Amino acid sequence: MVIRLSSPETRNSLTEPLRDALGIAVNEAALDRSVRAVFLTGEGPSFCSGGDLFALQKACDPWPVHRRFRKLNCWLSPLINLDKPVVVGVNGHAVGGGMGLALTGDVLIAGESAKFVAGFFRLGAVPDIATLYHLPRLIGMAKAKNFLFSNGTFTAQQAAELGLVARVVPDDELYAAGLAEAQRIAQGPAEVMGLAKILLARSFETSLPDMLAFEGMGQALAMSNPEFREGLAAAIERRSPDFLGSAQKDMANSQASQS
Repeated sequence: MVIRLSSPETRNSLTEPLRDALGIAVNEAALDRSVRAVFLTGEGPSFCSGGDLFALQKACDPWPVHRRFRKLNCWLSPLINLDKPVVVGVNGHAVGGGMGLALTGDVLIAGESAKFVAGFFRLGAVPDIATLYHLPRLIGMAKAKNFLFSNGTFTAQQAAELGLVARVVPDDELYAAGLAEAQRIAQGPAEVMGLAKILLARSFETSLPDMLAFEGMGQALAMSNPEFREGLAAAIERRSPDFLGSAQKDMANSQASQS
């Protein structure tokens, strides 16, 4: 599934309509078994310019802010917890919460003119949209603090050197490169990758014995999946696996048994 942030008049800021539409799209991706990977990118010159400043100006009292952040459970948490690989293509600026949104991806590809902008402390706001969760895990606590407290900006190349971005491509090749990466992942054992993604998200807060237990339970589930059976057969037969074909056959069998 391709999801585009498309509000060019606001530089794809996180307006309420955009957040609601993103939540609907993520829910569709979660429920549709034929969706094996997601490619998230922005329409126009910016990926996402962060919070809707005009809405913030009108609704910055405690209860409106509280209600707005309660609604994160309708779109941000499902995106972070989506059990399918997410590729993010960052075009132009990803500012503040827009950077936080980009960091929810599993694989980031950036156009060469992309910029990751902290932005929060220019407004006197605490970093949000899971920035305080993802950024220290991705680049380390010291680098995260320095970047945020200095209102820093990472160029695409700097982000790649830090490991935030998997690779940098020419701006006019970003969409094609991101789509190709999502399609490549979708051809692999995407359901098992989604399972591994769920387990990886717990690795920093979980003890080694518990992670070993999670791995064991995850492996028991993975090895009952048609993707594993296809991968194992292909390895024994010395051929390329057809994970997509095995998944499609399993979906067809499931639909036939339900009808």
